[in-house]
Amino acid sequence: MKKRNATIWLIMAITAVSFLMVQCSKSEASQSTDNYNYVSPAEKSLLLEEQNPDNDIIIACIYDCINSMPVEEISDSELAAVTYMREEELLAHDVYVALYELYPVPVFNNISKSETIHTVAMLALLEKYALPDPAANHQQGVFEEPVLQALYDTLTAMGSASFQDALMVGATIEDLDIDDLMVDLAQNVDNTDFTYAFQQLLRGSRNHLRAFHAHLTFQGLIYTPQYISQELYDQITSSSWQVGNGFCVCSFPSKDNSGKMSEE
Repeated sequence: MKKRNATIWLIMAITAVSFLMVQCSKSEASQSTDNYNYVSPAEKSLLLEEQNPDNDIIIACIYDCINSMPVEEISDSELAAVTYMREEELLAHDVYVALYELYPVPVFNNISKSETIHTVAMLALLEKYALPDPAANHQQGVFEEPVLQALYDTLTAMGSASFQDALMVGATIEDLDIDDLMVDLAQNVDNTDFTYAFQQLLRGSRNHLRAFHAHLTFQGLIYTPQYISQELYDQITSSSWQVGNGFCVCSFPSKDNSGKMSEE
C-alpha cells in the first residue's frame, strides 16, 4: 500500500509536466470543436461490449457471478484492495462525468458508464463478505480516502484547462488504474472471486486506455505513461481491443429461442 500513499505526490508532480506537454503540443493539434465528436474504433467496440440499456440486468448478473464463486477467508491485503478500488473506480466515473459536462464528447460519457459497472463489481465483493462500503453515502466528487479526494481535485482541475488536457487526464486515470490492478493481482488478492473481478477490471481499463490513446493520437498529442512502463503502454495501445465475456457473460444479455439469457 506504500505506492498508493505516495500516489498524490506523484500526481501533483506530473500535473505540471503533463499540462506543459499539452500546451507545447497545441500548436500542432487541432483546436476545433469539430473534432470533439470523433469516435475511435476502440469506442465502437466499447459501445457494443459494455453499454447496455438495461443496466439492471448487468448488475444482477454481476452479483450472481460473484456470489456463485466460493466464499473464502479474506486477507487484510484483500480487504484493503477492494475497499480502495471501490472508490478508485468511483473516482474515474466522477472525473469522466465532470469532464463530459465541460466537453460533450462520447468517450467521457461512454467510459463513465463502464466505470459504474466496475465499481458495482467491487460493491458486490464487499457485500458478499459483509464488509463496510466506503462509498455507501457517496456524493459526486467526494471520497472517504484522502488520496483519492486529492486526486479527484487535481485531475478535474487539470482537465478543465482544455479538451486536450482532459484527454490527458483520461489516459492518466487508466494508466494509474492499470498499475494498481496489476499490483493487487500480483501481491494483494488470491481468492477466486477477488482475482476474477480484478482481472475483469484490468481488461476494461486496458480497453479504456486504448480509447483515450486513439483520441490523443487524433489530436496530435502523445501521452507519456507515469505509472506503467512505456513498453507496457505501447503494447496495450498497439494491440487489438480485448473482447471478453464480461462478468460471467454479463455484457451481452439477450434472449435465445428458449427465453433464457445468453451471450451474443
